Amino acid sequence: MKTIGVLLFQEFELLDVFGPLEMFGMLDDVEIRLVAEKERTVASAQGPRSVIDDLMADDRAYDILLVPGGRGTRREVDNPHLLDWLRRKAADAEYVASVCTGSALLAKTGILDGVKATSNKLAFDWVKSQGPGVHWQPSARWVEDGKLFTSSGVSAGIDMSLALIARIFGAAPARQVATWAEYSWNEDAENDPFAAA
Repeated sequence: MKTIGVLLFQEFELLDVFGPLEMFGMLDDVEIRLVAEKERTVASAQGPRSVIDDLMADDRAYDILLVPGGRGTRREVDNPHLLDWLRRKAADAEYVASVCTGSALLAKTGILDGVKATSNKLAFDWVKSQGPGVHWQPSARWVEDGKLFTSSGVSAGIDMSLALIARIFGAAPARQVATWAEYSWNEDAENDPFAAA
């Protein structure tokens, strides 16, 4: 059983969270937990609210840590409690993944220093400013560097999550999940059609 802890904060991006979770949720042996700092419900940038399973104070361990982006990241990069929790949990997790501007939060903790990473191209300059020690990749659908997975904007998180499923469970289960979802998986991490735009 792999446990996924998904960090939620006010104004997170819906698809950053529920795109990847749709993929992981099709697998047996995966438990999904939504985590927040102190709120029991958290509103997305689009409005719908999510019910939280764990608070940071519960101090649970997670095999996979998923960090979404969204407008809220611009506030949370200055939240020392959230950043400290993220730093500690990322150190203990088997895998750490971010979608979109979630990589700004990882970068601000120092987790991404010295490794390759990417982010949403429309917010790329701002994200880069949060981690000058990161080897930012301006053209990548997602980037894998050791246990760290970072993806480009919003829908790229689905492609990245399938790549992470392939790493953990094998390519065949990842392709099966994509088929079940009727999703055309971009399996080439370097195929980033939005980089030029």
